[in-house]
Formats: sequence, structure tokens, C-alpha cells
Amino acid sequence: MTDPTKDAFPLAELLDFLEGVLAWVKDRQGRYLWVNRAFLLQYALDHPGANGLISAEDILGKTDYDLSPAFIADQFRLDDEQVFAGRRIINRIERVGEFEGATAWSITNKIPLRNAKGAIVGAAGITRALGEEGLPGGTTSGFEPTLAHMRDHYHRAITNQQLASISKMSLRAFERQFLADFHLTPQKYLRKLRLRIASRALIYTNESLSEIALNSGFADQSHFSREFRRQFGRTPREYRGHYRTTSGVPVTKTAAPKQ
Repeated sequence: MTDPTKDAFPLAELLDFLEGVLAWVKDRQGRYLWVNRAFLLQYALDHPGANGLISAEDILGKTDYDLSPAFIADQFRLDDEQVFAGRRIINRIERVGEFEGATAWSITNKIPLRNAKGAIVGAAGITRALGEEGLPGGTTSGFEPTLAHMRDHYHRAITNQQLASISKMSLRAFERQFLADFHLTPQKYLRKLRLRIASRALIYTNESLSEIALNSGFADQSHFSREFRRQFGRTPREYRGHYRTTSGVPVTKTAAPKQ
């Protein structure tokens, strides 16, 4: 397959030189049109059966349902639907890679791609791993300490006032700037982070729903179930039952330790 991004995305080749940054372009059907070298390397690491012999030909034209467990592909699809509706996903932190208890934190951005007439014809995204030293500088308008606090303490109650203090801003200024930068209020951002963490625990662990609720930062199982269904269209129990039978993912006794 020839590279379809040369005309539509002329700077794509530069992204091959960004170490640790995974980048991709999809069409409106969710098919990969282009991925960078780091994407291919990470895919080979996540699929050791490939013996590292992964090329663009193994990815292009395929969707996330061809490349990932069903529950992860469904989450990517929900993201894509937002992007195709014209919304951006900005600087979202998320925990990935739960296989065999291993965890990693990433920060992700996704934007719509438009043709010359302004119609949305695809989506582009980048994600990078977050090192132990914290969030990458210069990407979040000074909110690095705030996001790091969410990442490290999502399982506890976090108020906007606490986050504003960490950001060295007044509460009103913090809430206004956070919304402008992330297109979500701080609490909605935090709730989406908790729900994604909980969704992985439902698949990869045998923890009870009440344990997952509390470990993910929700007040109780009822609150967790309500918010989870609003986000994913299924109750946590339905979600676990559905994807446990379709994903074929390994399950550990307990969740990976919090970082």
C-alpha cells in the first residue's frame, strides 16, 4: 500500500524522528492510513508473537478492532466519534498496558482532519509515554503539576481548590484556563481518567465492583455504576461480562499497584 498521507499530511515524515511519540492518521471508517515508526515499534513490543517483524503493511487499512482487544477498540471508536464530530481530545492522561500487571502512563491528543472544503475526512493523533520524572514540559500550558497530581492521586478525593493551589492560580482563573486548554472542566477530566482506569480493572482483574469503585476514586459502587453507564453505555457488570468473553485478555487476581 502506498503512503496516502504524502499530499494530505506533508509533515508526517517528521514524526518518524520523534522518539517515544506514537502518531497515526485514520479515515472516517477508522482505518489506519499512516502510522509513524514509533507506532510500529510499540505494536511489535505489544505483540511479541510477531518477533518484531512489523511493517506498515501490517497496519495500514486495518482498524483498531483488527489490532486491539475489543474493549480497547471500542474506547478508541468512542474517541474517534468525538473527533469526527469536530471535537479535539487535548492532553488526556491515561493508564495503558495492563498485560501481566505492567502499567504505563501516556498523554494523548487527537484532532479532526479536514479537506479543502472544510469537511472532516479523518482523524490524527499522537500519544507519548510519561516517564517517572513526570509529565513532558511545554505541552500543557503550565498544568504539568496538576495533571501529575491527578495521575498519582486519582483514587482519592481531589477538589478544584487543591488543583488550583498546585497550579498557583486562583480558583476562578484555574477553572477558566483548564476548560480553555482541555475542553473539559477539571472534574470531568478527572472523572474520565477514573472511568478509563476502572474499565481496565474490570477486564484485567478479579476485583469486586465495590473494590474497583473505591480504588478508582468513586464514592461508592452506586456512583461508580451510574457514571460508568453514562460513559460506556453498559453497567460495569455488563461491561465485564461482555468483554471478558470477547477479548481473551489475561486476568490477574488484583489490580496493578497504584503509582
